[in-house]
Amino acid sequence: IAKSKKPMSLILWGPPGSGKTTLARIIAQDVEADFIEISAVTSGMADVRKAVERAKANQSLGQSTLLFVDEIHRFNKAQQDAFLPHVESGLITLIGATTENPSFEVITPLLSRSRVLVLQPHAKDDISAILKRALKLENATKRVAPKAIDYLAELAGGDARVALGN
Repeated sequence: IAKSKKPMSLILWGPPGSGKTTLARIIAQDVEADFIEISAVTSGMADVRKAVERAKANQSLGQSTLLFVDEIHRFNKAQQDAFLPHVESGLITLIGATTENPSFEVITPLLSRSRVLVLQPHAKDDISAILKRALKLENATKRVAPKAIDYLAELAGGDARVALGN
C-alpha cells in the first residue's frame, strides 16, 4: 500500500484496542486519501449515501476516498451489499473493522474484494511503549513511576485504549 500509494480494501479483525481504527487512519494518511469514518452501531444507509456522495465529489477533484466502517459486522447483509458497487468501481476503498470473525459476519462478496488482516492484542511491552510515548507527548514522564507504567500495562490486557484511559 505504502509504496504504490494505491489503497486496497481491507477487513481488520481484532480485539478491542488492538489498533484497527488507528491503522485505518495511518493508511488513509499514507495514501493521501480523504478519510471518512462511520460506525455501524450509530450509522445507517443515509450516512453511507452521504459518504458515497462525498467520494464522488472527491473523485471529480482527483482525490481518493477511504471509507472506514467501524463494527462492520453490525450492518446487515443488505447494508453491506450497498458498498459493493462502489468498492468494485474504485469509488471508495473500504476498510471495515470487526471484533467478530469476518467469515461469518461479513458478506462473501465484500470478503472476496478485500484482504483480511488479523490483529492481535498488544503485548505488555508494546503497551508500556505506548504509555511512555503518550506521557512524553504530555511532558509527564518524570511524574509517573516506571512501576506504575508496568502495572498499567499489565492491567490493560493487551488493549491500548484501556491503558490510555480512553
